[in-house]
Amino acid sequence: MFYFVKTPWLLKKLYSRCTWHIPSREKTIYLTFDDGPHPTVTPYVLDVLQQYKAKATFFCIGKNVVEHPAIYRRILDEGHRTGNHTHNHLNGWKVKNDQYINNIIEAAKHIDSNLFRPPYGRITQFQVKILSGIAAYKGSGRNLQIIMWDVLSGDFDQSLSAETCTVNVINKTRPGSIVVFHDSEKAFPRMKDALPRMLKYFSGKGFRFEVIQL
Repeated sequence: MFYFVKTPWLLKKLYSRCTWHIPSREKTIYLTFDDGPHPTVTPYVLDVLQQYKAKATFFCIGKNVVEHPAIYRRILDEGHRTGNHTHNHLNGWKVKNDQYINNIIEAAKHIDSNLFRPPYGRITQFQVKILSGIAAYKGSGRNLQIIMWDVLSGDFDQSLSAETCTVNVINKTRPGSIVVFHDSEKAFPRMKDALPRMLKYFSGKGFRFEVIQL
C-alpha cells in the first residue's frame, strides 16, 4: 500500500483547486474524520473530542448517515461540521463521471454541507472542474469546496501500529494542517489510541482544533 503521510507540494500544485491546508499564523489544526458515521466508533471519537474540547470535520458517507441518523445529529449538535464523502464511497478513478457526480448528489440529500472529500483522495481533474463549478450547492449559495489533506495518520493501514500513526501526525502536523483519521471499524484498532495521544500532545503545546469553515 503506497501513500504519502505528508502531501507533497507537487500534488497540491496539480490539484490546486482543492484545499490541502488552511494557512494560519495561530496554533490551529483542522482534524478530520472519514467514512462514518459508525454506530460505535463515531461515538468514541466524539467522546474523546469532547474531553479535549476539540472540534472536527466529519466527511460522511451518505448511506451511513441514512443508517445512523442519531449519530449524525450528535456530530452537529456537539458543534462539529460534516462534509460529503459520496453516498457509497466511490473511487472517482474507477467510475464514470456521471455516476460519480450523481452519487455525490444523492449523498447531498442527507448531508447539508458545501464541503466534499473524494474517497481515497482519488478524483480526476475533470471531476474537480465539474464539482468546482457548482456555484450554489444544494441551493445554499455557497461554493462547493473540495477538501483534501496535509497529513494522513495512516490509521487505515493495518500494517501500522497505533504508535506509528501517532508519530506520523506529531512529526508532520504544522499550524493550519488538515489531518485525516477515520471513524471506521477498519481504522479503529489504531485510531482509538493514536487520537487521544495526538490530542494530548498538541493540546499541551497550546494548539486548538477547529472545524473547517470555507
